[in-house]
Formats: sequence, C-alpha cells, structure tokens
Amino acid sequence: MAKKNLVIVESPSKAKTIGKYLGPDYEVKASMGHVRDLPKSKLGVDIEAGFVPDYQPIKGKEDTIKDLKKAAKASEKVFLATDPDREGEAISWHLKELLDIPDSKVCRVTFNEITQRVVTEAIAAPRTLDTDLVDAQQARRVLDRIVGYQLSPLLWKKIRRGLSAGRVQSVATRLVVEREEEISNFQSQEFWTLEADLGRIAPNLGAFKAKFHGKGQKKLELTTEQQADEIVAAVQGKAFTVSGVKRQEKNRQPAPPFTTSTLQQEASRKLGMTPARTMSIAQQLYEGVDIDGQGTVGLITYMRTDSLRLSDDALAQAKDFIRSRYGAEYYPRTTRRFQTKAGAQDAHEAIRPSDVTLDPESIRKSLTGEQYRLYRLIWSRFLACQMANAVYDSVSIEVEAAGYSFHASHSAVKFSGFTAVYEEGKDEDEDAPQSPLPDLKEGEQVRLNDMKKSQHFTQPPARYTEATLIRALEEKGIGRPSTYAPTISNIISRVYVIKVGKSLRSTPVGEAVTRWMNRNFGNIMDYEFTAKMEELLDTVESGSCQWQELMSNFYAEFAPLLALAEGSEREMISPWHSGEVCPACGKELLIKIGKFGLFLACSGFPTCNFTMPMIEEMPGKCHLCGGRLVKRTGVGKDSGKQFTYYCCEHYNSKVTSKACSMTTFDVPVKDNCPVCGRTMFKKAGRGAKKPFCIHEDCSNFTPEEKRGGWKKPAEGESKKSAGKKTAPKKTAAKKTTAKKKAN
Repeated sequence: MAKKNLVIVESPSKAKTIGKYLGPDYEVKASMGHVRDLPKSKLGVDIEAGFVPDYQPIKGKEDTIKDLKKAAKASEKVFLATDPDREGEAISWHLKELLDIPDSKVCRVTFNEITQRVVTEAIAAPRTLDTDLVDAQQARRVLDRIVGYQLSPLLWKKIRRGLSAGRVQSVATRLVVEREEEISNFQSQEFWTLEADLGRIAPNLGAFKAKFHGKGQKKLELTTEQQADEIVAAVQGKAFTVSGVKRQEKNRQPAPPFTTSTLQQEASRKLGMTPARTMSIAQQLYEGVDIDGQGTVGLITYMRTDSLRLSDDALAQAKDFIRSRYGAEYYPRTTRRFQTKAGAQDAHEAIRPSDVTLDPESIRKSLTGEQYRLYRLIWSRFLACQMANAVYDSVSIEVEAAGYSFHASHSAVKFSGFTAVYEEGKDEDEDAPQSPLPDLKEGEQVRLNDMKKSQHFTQPPARYTEATLIRALEEKGIGRPSTYAPTISNIISRVYVIKVGKSLRSTPVGEAVTRWMNRNFGNIMDYEFTAKMEELLDTVESGSCQWQELMSNFYAEFAPLLALAEGSEREMISPWHSGEVCPACGKELLIKIGKFGLFLACSGFPTCNFTMPMIEEMPGKCHLCGGRLVKRTGVGKDSGKQFTYYCCEHYNSKVTSKACSMTTFDVPVKDNCPVCGRTMFKKAGRGAKKPFCIHEDCSNFTPEEKRGGWKKPAEGESKKSAGKKTAPKKTAAKKTTAKKKAN
C-alpha cells in the first residue's frame, strides 16, 4: 500500500476544508497552533551564549505531538501548511525540528486563500522553509521575552506586583496616557458662530441657511459675543445680495480594500467588534465555513496583511460581477489598483472575498450573525473598491451684507457609483446635511428672516477608541498587523487602560508605569525607536541582517539601563478618584482593582468598609427617584459567574433616605418615551434592538412578551423550551425584570 502524504495545518477547521480539496491521497492534521515555545517559568534565553532560545514542547500538547510524529514517520512527504506569515513560518520550523522530519521529506506550502484552486496549486509547487522569516520571528520572540521578563520584575519592585512591560504594549499605553494628559491640560477657548436664515424676496419661497464666513473674502473668527453682536447690528436692515454662485460636479473615489488595521478599525466603528473579536471571526471565515450545498468553503483571503495588492483573477472576477449585477456604468474606465504604502511588508494580498459571487445574502443562513456581518463588510468593501466614482452635484452660494460674507453649500448625489454598495465609516460626527438650496442667481437680493448667534468652546482632542489607537500605532510604524489586536487586549486586561463606552482612558496604574518607564527606559518608550526596531526585524526577514547581531546591538544599550533602573526610586500610584460619594459615610469612593476587575471602595477604610461595583453612567434618569442610571457588574451566588445589570445610582444604598429598588437587565437608551417622557430601554445583546417603554401607566407601554429576547419560563416549563418561544434565531437576551443582588 502506497504511503499517504501528510499535510499539517494549525487549526482543525482548516484541516477539514483542505482535506476535502486534496482527497484520499493526503492526510490532513492540525497542530492546534504552536507546539513548542520558550518556557513560561523562566527567561528561557541564554544571553551570554549568543541569545540561544530554550524551546520546549508546550504543556498539554503531548498527545498532539505524539500523533503528529507518528503520522510524519509513516508519510512519504510532509507538507507544512501553517499560516503564510512570520509566525506561521516559525511554527512550521518548530514542527520540523520537534517531529524530527528529515529535509528530504519536508515541503513548505502556504495558502493566501483556502479555495480548491489555490490549495491544489500550492501543493503542486512546494518550497523549502524560509529561514530568514523564521529568524525574524525568533528575533521578535526573544526580544519581547527579554524586555518583558527583565523589566516586569523591576516594575514589581518599583511600583507593585503583577505588572508587566512590553516593547509594543508600553508604547501603546504611553499613547493613551499622553492623550489623557492633553485632555487634562487643555484650555478651552470661546468662539461664536452666526447663522443667517435667508429667503427669496417672494414670500415663503426658497428659504435657506448661510453661515458667517468673514469680512469680504477673508475668513474671520469670532472670539467674543461682542464681536458677534457688532456684526448682527451691522447687517440688520442692510441688503443681502448673492455675490457668487458656484456649481460643479464632484467625484468621490472609493476606499481601498481592507488591510488588517483598516479592517479592525472599520469593524470597531461599524460593527462594534473589538480588534481581537474581529480577528477571531476573520480567522473562521479564512479557514472555512460549512455552506449549504457546497460543503466547507474558505470565504476570505488571509487576514494578516498590510498590502493593498489584489490578484489579477480577483480583479477580473470583480469586473464581471459588477457589470452583470449593477451595469457597465458602475465599472470605471480602467481597473483600479491601489498603491501599498512605503514600509509595508506586502507579503500577501489585501483582505478580500475568495469568491465575490458568494454574496453575503446568498449564504446568510450558513453563517452566524457575527460571521455574516464581518463577511458582508469585507465583501462590500472589496466590491466597492473596484466600482466607479460617486458623482455629486455641488452648489455653493456666497451672500454679502454690509461687507460681511455668509456661505451656504449643498451636495446631491448625481450618480451613486460605489456608494450603492458601501460607504466608509467615520470616527468623528459629521455636520448635519444642508437642505437643498434655491436656484439663485448672482446679484439677486435675498431677505434676512432671522440671525442666530451661538456660543461654542473649543473641545479637547478626543480620547482614543480601539479603532483610532490602531490607526495611531500604524501611522507611527509601531507593531505589525498581527500585533495590534493582542496589544490592545493586553493593555486593557492589565488595567493600564479601561474602556468607557467606546473610549479608552488611562488608569493611575498605566500612568505610573508610563512615568517610570519614560524616566528609566526612554529609548524603549520612544516612538521612533520602537518603529525603527520593526524596520530592523524586517531586515532580518529580508536576509540583510543576522538576528543574533540585532539582539546583540539592542542588549548593549538595554543592559546598562537595567542596572541603573535597579537603583531608581519607587513610583507611587496616584489615588484613583471616582468622583462618587460613599452612600454610607459621605467620603469619596476610590476605584480599586479586584478579582473581577474594577470596583469602588470607600476612602475611609478601615473605618468604613463600603464597596460597590464600578459605576458606568448610562443615559436617562431613574423613574422612581430621578437619580442617575448606571451600569454595574455582579456575581451570581450559585454560579459564581459575573453578570451585567443596570440600576439607579442609589440601588442598595445604605442610606435609607436615598435607597432605591430600580434594577433591570435591559439597557437604558438616550431616547425618552414620546408619550410619557420617561427613559426607554432596549434588550441587551448584539445587533439592533428596538427601544420600548416599560411603564404600564403609559399608552406606549410594551408588554414583556412583545419585547423580544429571553422569556421567564412558566411554572413547570423548562428554560430551554421557554427560550424557544421568544428567543431570536441565534441568541437569546437575558430576562428583563429579574432582580439579582450584586456582590
């Protein structure tokens, strides 16, 4: 009997997909990720011997390693088909070494997409292991291990136990800390705006609004109310004349296809997914999903990439699809190709659907809710990037009175182009769209109906969100596509940074670590140094630098700093003020870190031992006492699991006069009931949920059974059967009115 060929991939789902494509002559097995690594219990790098790493089999992988070793020995050839990046190349190298596979049997293959054509073509044209890629990953791993394992004990001594430092995570924390300092130090400046409500001389015709621009053609900023009043007085009773009308056609180009960072940013903005969740779902789409009637299909190309390059096959397929579905006018005159930015590795294509004809709606029933939303995002972005420009008819009008100018503008879609499929999300709120403008002629006089003046104050820079922090890291050249998600997850899990809504805020812990690191390891915390280190790792990958040489140069600077830091002063963590008052004694509540994360504790401890879950203020007001509505966490007495609930700020208060019983698992929303004016709620959980009124005395009241989500089982009815009556297809929300006492 002829020997089979063995194909080793990283995950079981990928093994299932590839096995279907290759047939009975190939056995496909999964390594379940890494099979060996540096030991967790010690540094694991012999610095004096030339940075020799002590790789050891990962605990718990014994059975997997034994099974792979047996299969490799019995196979004619072993195809190492781990992910097509540095880390994947390193995993293949570790497999070869650990399984003791001879060079004559080893074949390295990579798949940018898991489709039958790509898989069979790759198997037919294997290559040898790329030792430069392996060395680049070894350098990153050893470098990060040395920084983390030699700095973290110092942080324990100088700040407190349990802290950690990292080459990229410490710089990411610094970005958030410095943004918080900018916000704290920001000096708001007053300014005023004027808006003229204008209309044609003919009564009730052609009303429009124009904003004050300046004196003649020169823009003028109004910094005081007096300046605004002077202009209002100057134009009162004066003729308002149209001094200019400009009509033009504007073209808007589509955004390029997704890279790792732009996918994470857009999924955060549009879908509310964390970077880590985005990459997890993208991995599922890449490795393969069971599609009705087609079996397991890899839906997207490899999702760790910084390239905007697209294959000729993909471009041709997109062209045919756009022309057939939308019409020839929706395809541009020439095929769009996007320029990858300088410094990108450009190892893989941009992220795109493997087969654009598999539109999201046609396979929706085969996908989970998250898979569908992310696939639709990737599919739409790719298709849009190959479509024609959107065309707008733009009109701008300039009106003058008493030498002062006012501007109005409006754009209307003339041809939807790529916007028929996709529009890019924005981090900042946009101005409300202007109403269509009347058909005015230059020299025509208009009537002033009203002049509105408004006071404003300049706003501090916005706090980072996960999306904008990824963008900042990418712009500064810090990290690589594979590092963004774990870096952000790490600084949040270490409580150096916390999420408040979508915003990231630094904590006193993160601020203390940043101060100490800046003082003692300024080079590691320097943005340019960190970006330069990424470039040096790229030189190892290209073969122009030996990884041990890179490590030696780095350690020559790092070791003296370690010695000096041993004698540095301790860094105190500032009191973590919450702005909340203890309901038991009236003293300030401080934010502290416990087993289940952040909580509030009285600053009067041990005299007062009051504690409560961390408060996150929600929109709306308590309908019982008028207090704030807040988000809290509790722990189930029986299950020990953490849960989230919403309640009045005075819920469980020990002050009898303030105690309030309002609590719910439903989420307060910013909208008030249009009938009774009280706060409305929506069901918890992912996806769009319709707000409802919870007050029985209101004609707009929505009964429990019509709110959707999970329903309390009737007496004698199982939870499972009760859930089937009202739960959505995929998930079920928690019960609304059940009250659990938080620990």
